[in-house]
Amino acid sequence: MDFDAFRELLTPRGLRALGEAEELVGADPVVAATKLRRTYDAALTSAALTQAGLRDRARAKFGADAGLMYFTPHGLEQATRAEVAEHRARRLAAGPGLRVVDACCGIGGDLVALARAGCTVDAVDTDPLTVAVATANAEALGLADRVTVTLADAASVVPEAYDVLFADPARRTSRGRTFDPLAYSPPWPVVLELVSRSHRACLKVAPGIPYEFIPDAAEAEWVSYRGDVKEATLWTGGDEERTGRRATLLPGSHTLAATGVRAATGPVGRYVYEPDGAAIRAHLVGEVAELVRGRLPDPMIAYISGDEPIDTPWAARYEVDEVLPFSLKRLRTALRDRQIGNVTIKKRGSAVDIERLRRDLRLSGVKSTVIILTRIMDRPSVIICNPSPPA
Repeated sequence: MDFDAFRELLTPRGLRALGEAEELVGADPVVAATKLRRTYDAALTSAALTQAGLRDRARAKFGADAGLMYFTPHGLEQATRAEVAEHRARRLAAGPGLRVVDACCGIGGDLVALARAGCTVDAVDTDPLTVAVATANAEALGLADRVTVTLADAASVVPEAYDVLFADPARRTSRGRTFDPLAYSPPWPVVLELVSRSHRACLKVAPGIPYEFIPDAAEAEWVSYRGDVKEATLWTGGDEERTGRRATLLPGSHTLAATGVRAATGPVGRYVYEPDGAAIRAHLVGEVAELVRGRLPDPMIAYISGDEPIDTPWAARYEVDEVLPFSLKRLRTALRDRQIGNVTIKKRGSAVDIERLRRDLRLSGVKSTVIILTRIMDRPSVIICNPSPPA
């Protein structure tokens, strides 16, 4: 998106163009552009249509606020979902009045949540357009008195001058998304140097961050929203002890902390439990097994089995119909005998190609079931089962 065209979007004429563009969301792109070009120049037309499309996509993350906010494509992709940012801001700002420095603010999703939680936020970013967008968002949401956004490098931040350092390093390069913290922007060593000088720090990172990059003195929290692991947050400093691992489920703010419990191993029982991804990332499978009074059919695989239908937000439950050694012929026969025409296929610890298996099963029945491809005591196995929702 062009910087000058974005600035024009903020003028009365630009706002009119954006309003008209929002009414055309979903229309044929050529038709929409042709209609706007009758009144506006090409640059403003393109900016308005792009922004209208981004606002429409952003509703999934920002709800009603999306209709007032501004976005860039990359900024929207990396922006924190509002519910996740609000959870983090609530945990960070136990009381109002904290001064926070946001070392790489992006389009401002987190600084909005922090400001709404009562914090005063000084934010920086290295991209002029991103700074303009974050500033516009603070103004559009009525938070300009709590937020200042400046064009600067994260390395120039002085964390000692603030109560809290917040950082969400960019995880994209010119080649696309990166999973290597050393390729973050700013790079991981720069982030850790800022953390070392801060009173308290809160770092948003990818949920798949390699564990060796997590500082020993940090608490690592993995956050799942409606069953989808969204991010990890690293917490350091403050009056609380900041070590260990935890997982959080949203909505509902269910939290599970590491206790060191180890799950027993044993045979598949009447039920199989599939832990939430946040618990798996946080290495809390043993804690989930304890909640459901279960055991691991294989010590290296994050499926839990038990004999009781225990309800928990931490795992989906399936009632076991049959357990078989994996064999395409035996599985096909078992499903045909059950008149299965539709299967949900899950796998963990299996090299089987799901789509090829689906084709090879040649299903033709009228019923549905779930099959779990896994290992049981290191043997390829399949569990035929059905969802067992909470009572």
